[in-house]
Amino acid sequence: MTSGAEWQGPVGQSWADEWQRTERAMAGIGDVLDAEIARVAPVAGRALDIGCGVGSTSLALTRSAPALEVVGVDLSAALVRVARERAAAAAALTFEAGDAIGVAERLAPNDLIVSRHGVMFFDDPAGAFARLRAAARPGAPLVFSCFRRREENEWARVLDAAAGVVPLEASGPGPFSLADHTATTDVLSHAGWSDVTAVPHDVGYVLGDGSEPVEEALAFTRRIGPAARVIAEAGAADRSRIEDRLRAAFASRVTGGRVSLSASVWIWTARAGDAP
Repeated sequence: MTSGAEWQGPVGQSWADEWQRTERAMAGIGDVLDAEIARVAPVAGRALDIGCGVGSTSLALTRSAPALEVVGVDLSAALVRVARERAAAAAALTFEAGDAIGVAERLAPNDLIVSRHGVMFFDDPAGAFARLRAAARPGAPLVFSCFRRREENEWARVLDAAAGVVPLEASGPGPFSLADHTATTDVLSHAGWSDVTAVPHDVGYVLGDGSEPVEEALAFTRRIGPAARVIAEAGAADRSRIEDRLRAAFASRVTGGRVSLSASVWIWTARAGDAP
């Protein structure tokens, strides 16, 4: 589990340092999410991007709905600094470092709430989604992405096997906390969201490319994802063995000069009910 303090500290800094690689890996997820956001977004009003990272979802939203005021929020000040640099020319787009639920309540009523893989890290999903519903205008859309079950995600299976990652229970905050379709539907419905729908997608998850895609994938894996902590905490001999296994796994998955695995995600949509 990655804590809020870690996102505000070393994990957030690692993601900021590696933002170009992380955005490459997440591009396929962003494509299917952005298409759904564009389909339901209002033409005007305020949109909130939860766990905005370096701002890719916010930037896509300003392109598809230029009259919207878009506010991106992330716990990591390091990620927000990168987002601000990337969006310097976007007048209707602002970023804040802090707690997204608190920002949503301060800016209420919000006309659209979106998140690319940010809501998976809520400590209390039921409470968080209820507070977001209370901070949304009735009828406002909610659109977010999250991973499906760990065993459905090739990238997770490969990294777990090669690095010896012990999978955590999906009940706490983390990449697979919202993977259960029935449980997440119930959370959203009980929190006051209506018309709750989830569509499954399988997309590419690119870990490495360039002239040496296997080494590029390994460099990325050392910093980002479930194997990073295992590699960092291993002794020299174990680290060497883990990296050799990762190299072999990546080499077997080079296609078109890229190390590309698959990611299985949900794209959730809902609308704020009439009463919080």
